[in-house]
Amino acid sequence: MTEAEKPQNHIRTALITGGSKGIGYGVAEKLVTEGVKVAITSRSSVAAELAAAKLNEIKPGYAMGIAADVRDLASQQAVVDAMVKQWERLDYVIANAGVGHFAPIQELTPEQWQETLDINLTGVFNSAKASVAELKKTGGFFISIASLAGTNFFEKGSAYNASKFGLVGFTQAIMLDLRSDGIRVSTIMPGSVATEFADHTPTDADAWKIQPEDIGELVYDLLKMNPRTLPSKIEVRPSRPGGK
Repeated sequence: MTEAEKPQNHIRTALITGGSKGIGYGVAEKLVTEGVKVAITSRSSVAAELAAAKLNEIKPGYAMGIAADVRDLASQQAVVDAMVKQWERLDYVIANAGVGHFAPIQELTPEQWQETLDINLTGVFNSAKASVAELKKTGGFFISIASLAGTNFFEKGSAYNASKFGLVGFTQAIMLDLRSDGIRVSTIMPGSVATEFADHTPTDADAWKIQPEDIGELVYDLLKMNPRTLPSKIEVRPSRPGGK
């Protein structure tokens, strides 16, 4: 039975941060298609509402877009409160919002360093803090979207590596904190994904990369897994790097 076939009061709901494009939108599209109601956030109210409108073309009333900044705990709490008011529950959180600044340490500015840590790491902390109480009620699932950069360092990646190494450690630690409350926690660590990340414009030349919808499939498969089993950390990479 799909989520859409279940009685209305059993329809699951998901919060997806940074859900207006890229991986976040790919996840949102898959979940809506499978009958999960989603709230997607973006710092831009226009971007969030436009993306939600596209999702509602798939299933009317299954998406809402909310302007929110993961750097602000009160903002994240407001999103959770809005979801519970509208849909009476919160089942899944996909902490996806992220930013990348890539430069050698000699050129990396303090502002770039701080923004990277604030969004990629503290932002996930805020999403977790705001949602734990509701996830406990539903036996929910918290998933962070990290990166292979969370285990593989690279040149010009000091800020991004630090944020993603920290995110992997944070997510694995709260997995241990929360499993006794019936909340499952996992982190997904993608390699190259064809998105607009870091001001990139996807083209046909990106066909070899992981596609956003692939991560959507992975997230949905993870959510469907029997609750007795938890893949707590998942690495995923293109099958043929560079299209070789």
